[in-house]
Amino acid sequence: MNHDPMEAGIRERMGADGAPPLVIAAFLDNYRRWRAGDLGTIPAAALGPLGAFPRLEELDELEPAGEEAIARTVLIKLNGGLGTSMGLDQAKSLIIAKNGLSFLDIIVRQVEFLRRRSRAPLPLLLMNSFSTEVDSLAALAREHPGFGNAGGLPLSFRQHRVPKLDAQTGTSASWPDNPAHEWCPPGHADIYYALQTTGLLDRMLAAGFRYAFVSNADNLGAILHMGILGHLAARRIPFLMEVTARTECDRKGGHLARDGQSGRLLLRESAQCPPDELRDFQDIRKYTLFNTNNLWLDLEALRDMLRASEGRPRLPLIVNRKTIDPARPETPAVVQLEAAMGAAIACFEKAEALVVPRFRFAPVKTTNDLLAIRSDLYTLGVEHQVALHPQRFTPPPDILLDPRFYRNIADFEKRFAQGPPSLLQCDSLKIDGDIHFGRNVRIEGDVHLRNPTDKPARIADGARLHTPAGA
Repeated sequence: MNHDPMEAGIRERMGADGAPPLVIAAFLDNYRRWRAGDLGTIPAAALGPLGAFPRLEELDELEPAGEEAIARTVLIKLNGGLGTSMGLDQAKSLIIAKNGLSFLDIIVRQVEFLRRRSRAPLPLLLMNSFSTEVDSLAALAREHPGFGNAGGLPLSFRQHRVPKLDAQTGTSASWPDNPAHEWCPPGHADIYYALQTTGLLDRMLAAGFRYAFVSNADNLGAILHMGILGHLAARRIPFLMEVTARTECDRKGGHLARDGQSGRLLLRESAQCPPDELRDFQDIRKYTLFNTNNLWLDLEALRDMLRASEGRPRLPLIVNRKTIDPARPETPAVVQLEAAMGAAIACFEKAEALVVPRFRFAPVKTTNDLLAIRSDLYTLGVEHQVALHPQRFTPPPDILLDPRFYRNIADFEKRFAQGPPSLLQCDSLKIDGDIHFGRNVRIEGDVHLRNPTDKPARIADGARLHTPAGA
């Protein structure tokens, strides 16, 4: 029996909050690793050759195994994120994303279309957090009152919450001004615990479901693909990760790698890179593929993996350093212990990766991304998939909006009240200062707008802003 008083305090606090014993044990595992300095560092020397992977365009969308598997497939959307990076305190999926529809509206329409086309039940399960569940379910009931799941499966299951830790003392952080800020989600790898503690994994298997497609709610390019499902089922792949080519804007994100000793695939995040190798880690020509967080799971294989690990798969630890009130940098420093869902690729001996085009990865993390999605750079197709416009032959432009005036969604909406500008022919856009946009503005080439004054500037209706010839 461990009599560490700090651990005992965490155990007691989590128990009083209703955390299941499995989640308490898993958090204390991570807590011990953090205190011991075990951050799961993976040096480049430990990696082996990655090898080649199949590509989406090589798969057969009419693969008979996919037609058979669709009736046994569930869709899981990670919906635990708040729009805090945009100044919101509600589920990010409730933000208007495209054509007046929220992310959640579009997801529901995607699922309804797939159900009609495939004549399969295709349950939709939202993995909500303690911060997003009430708002999301209320929005579903209000906007889509007839939407539900067959077979008695719920629309939502909730991920757990764990205590933030005081960065100085390592004890549970305390913030009486707003006790909700004392807790945080343990990263999206909590899906492996939430599926166990809610009994959902067993319920899905008992109901005859075998496969799950998991993706982020803010990635509207992640729509179920029959070719991938057929590939997964025909080859009996336990865990499949969609990966795509790294670009300069992805160089700080995790990349796909292979363990040189075991030969297993793994996901290496920047936090797992030795400090003196960070430049090497960001070399997109050397480490060419990154995780889209679109994952395909064989639920039977997942159950077997969890049983073999006593329900607690050992995943690399991510130490996230923040302030206890994320909106106030002057508040005390805390540590959030997290793990990535994709890191479980290393837990499956026969896990595989699939190289997909960029159109399956269009996440919205900031208002920079939101402007791109709302503009004509992206289209909303008949399947309700948000994809890069077919006339756009290069990756999306780099967009950098002045955070003083555009970071918060309310400020952003005010400055684009007449609609987003056309970005179809834009190579990059940078805005410094307070600038309001009129209707039907076009931005072409590399455009840098500056307003050094204290007064808002305005771009006239119908203006065309472009890089001068020869510039």
